[in-house]
Parts: sequence; C-alpha cells; structure tokens
Amino acid sequence: MSFFDYLKFDANGLMPAIIQEQKTGRVLMMAWMNRASLEKTIETGKTHFWSRSRQKFWMKGESSGHTQAVRKIAFDCDGDTLLIEVEQIGAACHEGYQSCFFRSVQGGGAGVEVTEPQLETPEQIYGKK
Repeated sequence: MSFFDYLKFDANGLMPAIIQEQKTGRVLMMAWMNRASLEKTIETGKTHFWSRSRQKFWMKGESSGHTQAVRKIAFDCDGDTLLIEVEQIGAACHEGYQSCFFRSVQGGGAGVEVTEPQLETPEQIYGKK
C-alpha cells in the first residue's frame, strides 16, 4: 500500500500541511498541498505548495530564497492533515518573521501582541514593489 493511499484530500484535492522546525518544534506556517505538490516535495526535499488565492503551484523560497529542507513527513490519524518537519533557511513568514504565528491574542481578545522580532522587512526580502 502506498503512502498516498492513507491520505484524504478534500473535495478540491487539497490538504493542510503544518510546517514545523525540526530542531525547535516551533510551528512555522500552514499551507495547502495537493498530490502534485506533495510528490514534488518528496522528490526534491524542498517544500512545494498549492496557492488557493493564486491558483498556482509554488516552492517555498522561490522568490525570497527562504527555503525549507524537508527532514520528515508525517500525517494524522485521519489522513487529512500533513505535518512536515523542516530545516528553515531564513524567515518562514512572507512578512519577515521566523514563524507566521508571530502574533498572540492579548487581554481577552482586546489586543494583539507581536511575540518575536521581525528578521527582515518584506521590502528587504522581495524588493520594492
């Protein structure tokens, strides 16, 4: 039985992939994968995703240079969510933070706290737009 036989993609052929830094256990981001992006991730050892907003296949770091070297791929008991452990090169977040989860709820929802330093600005990463 193939690894893919255990997986349950949604009606759009997608499944969420949680990306975690292997060394620290920190959750870096969540993105969507289809079978082709998962196959490419396995083949290359770099994370590839499907952008729902752009309807486009993309490799993490293709424009920023902030890539993810895949160390381990796991899936949950239902087969509908992936957990991918990586070695993160540079910031994982397109806003220049190590993790996309750099904000926390504060004061019972009355405020937001930035919980980590910004490594680079989007302009430093992608240039002026």
